[in-house]
Order: sequence, then C-alpha cells, then structure tokens
Amino acid sequence: MGWNVIVSPLNTASFPVLPPGVDSVPPARRLVMAIVREWGVPLSPDDLQEVELCASELIANALLRTRSRCTVAIRWRAGRLRVEVIDRRPDLPRPERCTESTSGRGLLLVETLATAWGWHPAGTGKVVWFEYLETSEVPCPTHAWGTAKDLCSLPRAA
Repeated sequence: MGWNVIVSPLNTASFPVLPPGVDSVPPARRLVMAIVREWGVPLSPDDLQEVELCASELIANALLRTRSRCTVAIRWRAGRLRVEVIDRRPDLPRPERCTESTSGRGLLLVETLATAWGWHPAGTGKVVWFEYLETSEVPCPTHAWGTAKDLCSLPRAA
C-alpha cells in the first residue's frame, strides 16, 4: 500500500491508514515497526513484539469502529516510545472486562502490556495512545544466555 509517511528529524512520524478495513492493519503495523527499528529505539525483543501487538489492536479498533481512515503517529522522546491512533469517532474507548464478550478485549491487552495508555478528545474524534519505556537491558555477549545491565558501572579489572 502506498501511504504517505511524514518523518521528522525529531523522532516523530505519522501516516494515514487507508483504506478502512482489516486488510489495512498488517501493513500499518509493519510500518510502525519499520519506523521504530529505523530509529533504533532501545527496546527488548519482547517489548518490540508487544509494541507491534498493541499497535495492531489500536489500529484495528479505529478502522473497524469508525469504518473510515485513521492516522497513526509515533513519537520517541525522553526515553519513551509513544504510538497514537487518531480516529474520527468521539465515543470513549472502553476495555471490555466481561468474560462472556466476544470482542473488546484488545484494550485490556494494551492496558496489561504497555507502560501506559490512555485517550483524549481531538476535534470531532479522539486519540488513543500507548507508551513503552526504553529498555535498560542490552543483549549480553554470551549468546543470549543472559542480559547485561549498566556495564559501564562495573569496576574495571586490574
């Protein structure tokens, strides 16, 4: 899909998701992840998978509930990655806590996985967002047998 992506040198990007419908979710999700990887956001592999899942949930919710396009905005500042989905429907996003429900659990997933999430009104619609904090762990040079934290703070060997 040929989407227009606006990427700022200030680690912000946005793009419209077209056409509205479930077929647009996978390419939009892949574009979010391509941007995050291009920026080199320091997230663990698990966090990257969770960002991808959360982005899918918010994009799918916006497209299916509004039946019109949405816009995705990504920001990376001050140790936080923020993904926003802007749609044209003003109704509140509500996580479905009923176990009998067959839909609506995506926001519960976002609530559980993300560092923070929320929403706010925007024009005639709303912005639903989630955030992840940068990961302080880096892969250990022991072929993934562990992780290394703050290697610079370790005392030097004599």
